[in-house]
Amino acid sequence: MKALGMIEVYGFSHAVAVADLAAKTADIKVIAFDRNRPFAPGFPVPLIMEVKIEGETAAVQAAIEAAAEYSKSKGKYIVHHVIPRPAESVEKMAYLLDINKDKFNKKLPKSFLGKDKA
Repeated sequence: MKALGMIEVYGFSHAVAVADLAAKTADIKVIAFDRNRPFAPGFPVPLIMEVKIEGETAAVQAAIEAAAEYSKSKGKYIVHHVIPRPAESVEKMAYLLDINKDKFNKKLPKSFLGKDKA
């Protein structure tokens, strides 16, 4: 992996919009969505989402910056990071896909889960 980009935002639909914007901004690949339900009261939505992307460092940086600007303009931004040349152990963590941990999405296409390669 050349670079890992991560952005945390409020809400699932906003995370999908952010991922779409990132993918249209630069030559990157969206690799995972993670979710977290905050325990503390006062959050604007009941779900925090993290979008993870990979690609060349400059492309990931451009995509994450564009996604962060968009998210800030909608009032749903939390934080973002870009890690050039992540360590192997960090790279493995990036591919964890929390969105499929429960029993709601067991019918995802094999290509989405990376199982389409023979």
